[in-house]
Amino acid sequence: MSLTYRDAGVDIDEGDRLVELIKPHARPTLRPEVLAGIGGFGGLFALDVKKYREPVLVSGTDGVGTKLKVAFEANRHDTIGIDLVAMCVNDVAVVGAEPLFFLDYFGTGKLSAEQGAEVVKGIAEGCRQAGCALIGGETAELPGFYAPGEYDLAGFAVGCVERSRIVDGKTVAKGDRVIGVASTGLHSNGYSLARKALLEKHPLGERFDALGGRTLAEALLEPTRIYAKDVLALLETVPVKAFSHITGGGLPGNVPRTLPDGTRAVLEERRWPRPAIFDLVEREGGVPRDEMYRTFNMGLGLVAVVAPGDEAAAHAALRARGLDAWTVGQIEDGAGEATCEVVR
Repeated sequence: MSLTYRDAGVDIDEGDRLVELIKPHARPTLRPEVLAGIGGFGGLFALDVKKYREPVLVSGTDGVGTKLKVAFEANRHDTIGIDLVAMCVNDVAVVGAEPLFFLDYFGTGKLSAEQGAEVVKGIAEGCRQAGCALIGGETAELPGFYAPGEYDLAGFAVGCVERSRIVDGKTVAKGDRVIGVASTGLHSNGYSLARKALLEKHPLGERFDALGGRTLAEALLEPTRIYAKDVLALLETVPVKAFSHITGGGLPGNVPRTLPDGTRAVLEERRWPRPAIFDLVEREGGVPRDEMYRTFNMGLGLVAVVAPGDEAAAHAALRARGLDAWTVGQIEDGAGEATCEVVR
């Protein structure tokens, strides 16, 4: 009796088929700097150093957490890749960098080329929204490692910024305005809590008037907003002093990451509308207010700090890009490490 790799649970032919299925999705994302994309041992990207005096590379890596569990249960895989790209490129962009290229890791127990292609279709769409190239990745078939039909994702983004234009928050001072930019919902954080609060009581297919008649699956799988091009456009208009991508840790955990010691951001929750999905999680799960704010973005996926004189121009630039944004607070003097407080 002979034993093959397929007998052990790894189907090389299915992996090759996946590569062929994803090439049409990846090809439109390629930039002129890409010398070799999907299918090679390494993606080649020729950085145009003439664009910069002192180019600084910026990298970021992330996943989408247990939002994947919702995708598995709903059997919907075409948008989770957008979340993956968003979690990486938004982190790269908030230091002022243009995302250049992206790679993904897709691991599963038994490879389905069709399912994998749906995931990568979303990744390619995320790259298109961010303006970066999907330059490569890794598909791993690991028999017995994942439950049937399930997979894991990780992403890796690289960008570039002129050293003199790095956004680092060092000039943030008392009186500066804090502008919050709307999220599309939960984005990709807090899903372990959201699932426990909602899905132990309600099926994914249940519709809620509060959600505009959408099902829980539709609300929970709403893709994360990709802010990369918005950030770069805003920086062309006003000298933003600091940006924060609001992910795990919420506003109190993320806003201080780009503020200097001796300052604190004071935000007033009445200044922006809270999407209904957060109210639903809070009510159905009996989640305390403080826990909501340190777990979820609460309706603000991006925060920018600008001088008072730049506030109006910043709002105009964001409106021009079709974004909802509000001045949600200001910077005050603090003691010790930077903090952020959300007051009623």
